Amino acid sequence: MIEVMAQLHMSEAEAARDFHAVLELVREGSEVVIEDGNRRIALIKPVEGPGRSIDECIALLAARGSGATPDADFAQDIEEIIAERKPLDTSVWE
Repeated sequence: MIEVMAQLHMSEAEAARDFHAVLELVREGSEVVIEDGNRRIALIKPVEGPGRSIDECIALLAARGSGATPDADFAQDIEEIIAERKPLDTSVWE
């Protein structure tokens, strides 16, 4: 898990001027507060670690009455699915 190193404040213009640098600060663990004068307008921070652990997922299934039972090859299947993932194609958004 990434721990927050610092909270940095900058204007909207500063952030827009070098957004790549802003993202680099976030990758390093800093939170970046974008401000318009004295007003906070955005907070950019690292995402929290992965979602639920597999144990939590199994417990949720059991709590909801699901009869799903991961077999011995389940972890291998998940690893293969993750390895085959491709980056999201955002070109259609433009």
